[in-house]
Amino acid sequence: MKTIDKIPTSKLGRTAELVKTGVKVGGNYLKYYSKKAVNPDLTKDQLNEDNASDIYDGLKNLKGSALKVAQMLSMEKNILPNAYVERFSLAQFSVPPLSAPLVRKTFKKYHGKYPEELYDTFATQSVNAASIGQVHKAVKDGKKLAVKIQYPGVANSISSDLAMVKPIAIRMFNLKGKDSEKYFKEVEGKLLEETDYVLEVKQSKEITDACINIPHLKFPKYYETLSSERIITMDWMDGVHLSEFTKQNTNQKKANKIGQALWDFYMYQMHVLKAVHADPHPGNFMVDKDDNLIAIDFGCVKKVPLEFYTPYFELAEKKNIDDSRFFAQKMFQLEILREDDTPEENRFFSELFHEMLSLFTRPFNEEIFDFADEEFWGKITELSEKYSKNTELRKMNGNRGSKHFLYINRTFFGLYNLLHDLKATIHVKNYEKYL
Repeated sequence: MKTIDKIPTSKLGRTAELVKTGVKVGGNYLKYYSKKAVNPDLTKDQLNEDNASDIYDGLKNLKGSALKVAQMLSMEKNILPNAYVERFSLAQFSVPPLSAPLVRKTFKKYHGKYPEELYDTFATQSVNAASIGQVHKAVKDGKKLAVKIQYPGVANSISSDLAMVKPIAIRMFNLKGKDSEKYFKEVEGKLLEETDYVLEVKQSKEITDACINIPHLKFPKYYETLSSERIITMDWMDGVHLSEFTKQNTNQKKANKIGQALWDFYMYQMHVLKAVHADPHPGNFMVDKDDNLIAIDFGCVKKVPLEFYTPYFELAEKKNIDDSRFFAQKMFQLEILREDDTPEENRFFSELFHEMLSLFTRPFNEEIFDFADEEFWGKITELSEKYSKNTELRKMNGNRGSKHFLYINRTFFGLYNLLHDLKATIHVKNYEKYL
């Protein structure tokens, strides 16, 4: 893969890169409408392919939060056209890495020494490049290590990057008014945390220490003396990414074992720690030769306050969803319904969330749940398509729900998708053994 010798770090340089991308996208639309005039039956498939490629190509050279947002959107399989999902999913663990000279220069800037001064051996060619940093293999005192180096300029460009992405998000999710700012502040705060590698090491150690007794779950050890604000050194973990495992696995017993470990890991974090690994994409998990699940990245951890946790999980119980008075009370607590809603908005969003919650909470209301159940996934797709085409929804203010929904829903959607890819059957309450 081609390497990158320079990343634009100034606001002007990054804006210029995005403007170039915007010009390409504008050209794609002109081509589409020219062809559409001749052929009225032309679909948007090619337009989506061209736009997804051009947007991704622009973002992958910028790295940082703009690319991270693309990665987050790639997990929303029911929101974006498939062309965007496929292209943006490359941001999870397949983007052009920094060149060897830039790696050494960046390492020296962050750590005060060149990598070969700290490790016995250090491979300047990365083994994994993502949106905020890339990973290198090293050896010290006979121990194999993984060294994550943050891309230059990422932390300082988050606010300006999000300002550029904001207009797209406002249009995509129909956000209106000042109230939408709370969602952007939540994303900005989490992205800033992801660039603080001292915090990541602390979070990693806290969660791994707490979850160490869950069977078939492994974690790397973290080395604080070889880490800093922009560099993390941890054990090298041998295995394949979860996505590779799911593609080649034909053994249902193995799938269930790994799926159960994944489910127990998340339920323990959510219900016991009230803090959860909120970036559940396949690039953050591996499977070793003994079919253990390995969690390797704790940059994005969402703390779950009780005032959100309690009503959220009260509405995971079917009897509460079907109690209209209780349901309405929780809708207000979770900021889905608002005091200034019109009667039409109140009715519409009550019905929408009743339908959504009745479906999405099904796994919590069964003893055993099969995430390969195509009827369940078919209904999720059907529901998503129903509301994505709903003209009534487009007229209404999309500012719905507590800011905490952003990362909690992302966590559950990601978890469900991983379990679906595994085709795992899990015991829902099994995590309670480890309380």
